[in-house]
Amino acid sequence: MATSANLTAIPNLLTYARIVAVPVVVILVVAGSPALRWLALIIYIAAAISDYLDGYLARRWNQGSELGRMLDPIADKLLVGALIVAFAWDHSFGAWDLIPALAILLREIFVPGLREYMGPKNIVVKVMQLAKWKTTVQMLALVFVFLAPLMSGAGLVAVLLLWLAAILTVVTGAQYFMFAWPVLKNDA
Repeated sequence: MATSANLTAIPNLLTYARIVAVPVVVILVVAGSPALRWLALIIYIAAAISDYLDGYLARRWNQGSELGRMLDPIADKLLVGALIVAFAWDHSFGAWDLIPALAILLREIFVPGLREYMGPKNIVVKVMQLAKWKTTVQMLALVFVFLAPLMSGAGLVAVLLLWLAAILTVVTGAQYFMFAWPVLKNDA
């Protein structure tokens, strides 16, 4: 049960701020102004840094909570997923970029679904270290997607990082699936 102490703990406040930042960043991106895109990038970077910071502070200050463990990955998926949609909408992605973008979106929906399915069975699907790297590469790739129309050369880096993020995304999704497969097979 969430207490008022962990509801207002700094790590959780950072997670809430990341969630609140999602629609702000998306609105600024789709507005189409280079100045607003820069502002969106600054807010996005702050949100991405808060992803690291909330976990670090929760561990350091012993303020980990079930609420934080639930909300943190949701905040990450909202931030990444909403930006992928916004970048597809404003044509920041080329046609071929939609392949890794779609792979990322599908995995980010599939794995929480697996966790949800396994939860009532008292099987915890723990976050793997590679999945943490996947999130970092996804967020870094999106920084370069932001920068592509603003800085020469950023587009190539964006494409390379986006594909690397997609590869890591597919690999970690497959790892989670392999972990869950015995249970899924048994239930079928």
